[in-house]
Amino acid sequence: FRLKVGVICPRPYHALFMRNMLIRPTPEQLEDFGEPDFTIMNAGAFPANRLTDQMSSKTSIALNFERNELIILGTEYAGEMKKGVFSVMHYLMPKRGVLSMHCSANEGAEGDVSLFFGLSGTGKTTLSADPHRSLIGDDEHCWSDRGVFNIEGGCYAKAIGLSADAEPEIFKAIRFGSVLENVVYDEDTHQVDFDDTSITQNTRVAYPIDFIDNAKIPCVGGHPKNIIFLTYDAFGVVPPISKLTSSQAMYHFISGYTAKVAGTEMGVDEPQATFSACFGDAFLVLHPAKYAEMLADKMELHGAKAWLINTGMTGGAYGTGSRMSLAHTRAIIDAIHDGSLDEVETHSEPVFGVEIPVAVPGVPTEVLNPKDSWSDKKAFDETASKLAELFNKNFEQYREGSSAEIAAAGPR
Repeated sequence: FRLKVGVICPRPYHALFMRNMLIRPTPEQLEDFGEPDFTIMNAGAFPANRLTDQMSSKTSIALNFERNELIILGTEYAGEMKKGVFSVMHYLMPKRGVLSMHCSANEGAEGDVSLFFGLSGTGKTTLSADPHRSLIGDDEHCWSDRGVFNIEGGCYAKAIGLSADAEPEIFKAIRFGSVLENVVYDEDTHQVDFDDTSITQNTRVAYPIDFIDNAKIPCVGGHPKNIIFLTYDAFGVVPPISKLTSSQAMYHFISGYTAKVAGTEMGVDEPQATFSACFGDAFLVLHPAKYAEMLADKMELHGAKAWLINTGMTGGAYGTGSRMSLAHTRAIIDAIHDGSLDEVETHSEPVFGVEIPVAVPGVPTEVLNPKDSWSDKKAFDETASKLAELFNKNFEQYREGSSAEIAAAGPR
């Protein structure tokens, strides 16, 4: 499934960025490289012509599937190049029966693979970086009939507020050869201030995946055992852990619910409910239901389980509740991995119809049922109904093209 990519760019840091992010060919492969299968032409310093037909901005990211080309104008954000490659994979892979996914992946000592789906601020990078599990990749993967493989050869991590204590693996990866983007540093000492967001809150670091101590090289694994959807629920009504049926997995995959969180999106000071199909709407080239059905088919074929985990609010909505304890979330993830929840007793949540475990080791019982954590039960019911309406309204745009089975798996 390898795609030979050629990058043409005037900025050396863009070339180094893509060398870090793509799978680096061996000297022998370079000798026999030939013509690239896909070419990126990054002229980001040159603005697009606003007077061109259908052009509304000086920024243009143009992807041509017939010519296998990506042309970038009007932006020097390096991430556009990796996003372009990902969009191409979302087009090519399903044609070969391979599911392309915006997720991270890790592997346990017994070879059990977990996939983590989630948008910015949900904890995808933090929770998948487990010292007891090998990292297959942090962002872009494919699921074939042989298992999971990483599309990339590097990581593109958020650097805002980065510290050695909070995220030691990422902090250690910042060394010679890595690329820091949009960060502020002292010109005399070259010391980076990761808390300075005067340029943008979207500060980043790109590094080869082998800069991570527990990375699995080559970045491949077996068929996933657990599919984990992460959401930052600003309303505080989604359970911290839910077990999903195959139909519910498709519905929540298509919905891609979370919240835009301060520190991850420009101009966002408070969390706002948002939906992104397949947790990566910007990359999709087919109807989301196509990817969702492929996910369900592979889950059924290989016996994978699906879970919905809320890393957002508990005890109330944003402003009155508190954020879910990271320790509790890690305990939930550990319980999923060690099999404690495989046969656990559950009860049905009335609005979203998901199954909530009655007990999780290391997590207080009152936390597991979100309504129990609210002092105002009436307010909880009203808020849950409000979020259910948002889910249903969002799904309308995908109803055509989605099966009745998927549509019936949404909130009641």
